[in-house]
Amino acid sequence: MKKTWITLGLSAALLAGCGGGEEKTADTAKENEPAKETAAFPVTVTGADNQKVEIEAAPERIISLMPSTTEIAFELNLGDQIVGVTDNDTYPEEVNEKEKVGGMSLNVEKILSLNPDLVLADISNDEKAISQIREAGIDVLVSSEAQSIDQIYTSFELIGEATGTQDEAQKDIEEVKEGLAEIQEKASQIKEEDKKNIYFEIGASPEIYSVGNGTFINEVIELVGANNIMNTEEGWPKVSEEAVIAKNPDTILINYGAYEENALDGVLKRQGWESVAAIKNKEVFEVDGDLTSRPGPRIVQGAEQIAKAVYPDVFAE
Repeated sequence: MKKTWITLGLSAALLAGCGGGEEKTADTAKENEPAKETAAFPVTVTGADNQKVEIEAAPERIISLMPSTTEIAFELNLGDQIVGVTDNDTYPEEVNEKEKVGGMSLNVEKILSLNPDLVLADISNDEKAISQIREAGIDVLVSSEAQSIDQIYTSFELIGEATGTQDEAQKDIEEVKEGLAEIQEKASQIKEEDKKNIYFEIGASPEIYSVGNGTFINEVIELVGANNIMNTEEGWPKVSEEAVIAKNPDTILINYGAYEENALDGVLKRQGWESVAAIKNKEVFEVDGDLTSRPGPRIVQGAEQIAKAVYPDVFAE
């Protein structure tokens, strides 16, 4: 997958409402709860870059350098401690109130000016920028944007350990597992001969990209009872139109509509694709780019969107 896409949504580019009076929804109340320290400090945590980070006390000023990491941090009730996020962060809506510290190119000067005591970085972030932050005496914990569902759980555990929110992390992991299990249970009623062949497209301009084996989206496609026609490829492969046509998918899903005008219509009208079953039957659907590209706490919502698009009768409300 193109790195730009990973950063924007997974960065997909490859998101809630407000009530009146003094009432708060359960989600809003949860976001406003202070993070609870459940571990003694100092604590030493090993990041995805194999760097050991000794954190002296529960972090009070945190900067997140990846949208999926930001979502995990907010899910761990660390919203009040978050002081900076990337230009690509869109969820929860509270991120709009946080300072922006850059996107693909990090604004190190801005990061340092926010005086963080912990920076949650990603393995894809610029190494030079990360080194500069560390040289300034700031703790940087590097995680790796999850490529599997299990790695999403690992991300929760890593951030939970670094921030003293292990109990909340385990609770959130169990909630995700339960949500996915419910989807898988519904999918179990789909007979083998009724399983659909899915083509999942994550970018079409200027080149076409899809999802292959070794990605959490591939796992989700299988979990909802479908077959990914590109599962013989690894990671985020560039694909040819001829390859897609030859595999003749029953359903086509795209998740970049928010970033490309008339994306859905463009797929339906592709020259040479007229014989593809998904095109003939108008089984081409758009799913939310952030929900289906960010390996974080909203993976269940992303899986539900995919499931309902592919098997509306099975996964109807």
